[in-house]
Amino acid sequence: MSENIVILMISISTLLGAIGLLALIWAVRTGQFDDHSKFIDAVRHDNEEDLRDAAMMQEKKKAFKEKTKQERLEKEKNYRPAD
Repeated sequence: MSENIVILMISISTLLGAIGLLALIWAVRTGQFDDHSKFIDAVRHDNEEDLRDAAMMQEKKKAFKEKTKQERLEKEKNYRPAD
């Protein structure tokens, strides 16, 4: 490949990347990715069983974290360096 073709390819790819970046910035600034009704619809379509399951999962996560924290503290408390 000649030097001119490489320079042309790099410049075109840089131009296309800049256009893509500008399009992304424009979309974020104008709120194209905002979904205001997402959380409202989620609450509207959840039933009590799903909410109970979510609360139970949250409690299980909390209990697991507490259990691992206690196990880690026990290991640290019983740790004795080699003589």
